[in-house]
Amino acid sequence: MRAAVFHESGPAPSVLRIVDRDLPLAGAGEVRVRIVLSAVNPTDTGTRAGRGVPDGVSPPRIPNQDGTGVVDALGEGVRDLEPGDRVWVWDAGYGRADGTAQEYVVLPRHQVVRMNDDIPFEVGAALGIPALTAHRCLTVAADGPARLGPGALAGRTVLVAGGAGAVGNAAIQLAKWAGATVLTTVSSKEKAELAAAAGADAVINYRDEDVAARVRELSGTGPHVIVEVSTDNLDLDLDVVAPGGNIAIYVAGRFSVPSFKAMLKNASLDFVLTYTTTPQEKADAVAAVAEAVNAKAFRVGADAGLPIIRFPLDRIAEAHEAVENHAVGKVVIELS
Repeated sequence: MRAAVFHESGPAPSVLRIVDRDLPLAGAGEVRVRIVLSAVNPTDTGTRAGRGVPDGVSPPRIPNQDGTGVVDALGEGVRDLEPGDRVWVWDAGYGRADGTAQEYVVLPRHQVVRMNDDIPFEVGAALGIPALTAHRCLTVAADGPARLGPGALAGRTVLVAGGAGAVGNAAIQLAKWAGATVLTTVSSKEKAELAAAAGADAVINYRDEDVAARVRELSGTGPHVIVEVSTDNLDLDLDVVAPGGNIAIYVAGRFSVPSFKAMLKNASLDFVLTYTTTPQEKADAVAAVAEAVNAKAFRVGADAGLPIIRFPLDRIAEAHEAVENHAVGKVVIELS
């Protein structure tokens, strides 16, 4: 089978090489998946560059955490899947050398999630890191639900920073599915159109509008939950967050906390990294995302606010470069 490998980390995607490898065998409790689409996330390019989340695994490595495809073989003891089932996978390359940038991958059963036969593979490829991160951001508040579902966020207002990004898109769709009123910020007219297509109730272009004034106009209490992509926005977030509200930050950065402003609001600030959430938090996120997907509440494509950008495996270096250059949309690699 064909696979993309980097034998040493490096800032340039050219360290990636296409090689032939033996077909892996599924052991007890494992599932072999024939990958149709492998997704590329910023965390994947970071791992390849040697600045990713430390997981104790050194090169050679096959990159990419997320992917989708069909069940190819079952290990001993796996009885609730069948060959040919459509599935999506998560954290394939965390703490392991083998990610999804290969034609077949073997994973523990719990990291292989069945999706209905009428769900496009493009949807499955867009889940994993972005959707599980979004779910945790929407549920991390002490008074929030542990697991999203229809009505779980009814009566709450959610502010999503960067609504045209992959996590932002997932947060908008999941929050709407859960019954929230969703506001989002973007930096351009084109991104505003994408965020609106994702289902946001109101889209604010922060380059042209006074974000704080618009949020106050749109929400009497202020947002109860803020899904934050930049630590630079913390002052603004504390200005507009509802009393007792929560700000969930999922991108690393150094900053100082205006603590008195936070105290006045009795606001909470949480940091989210999906890799290191607890097993129960991860299980809740996977189950909720799977439910939303099978209910067709999670869509992809330009008409859903997340254009799909395709590359063949032979051009995986270009796919990584596209993500590093902040391509707007979901970058995927076609395996079969």
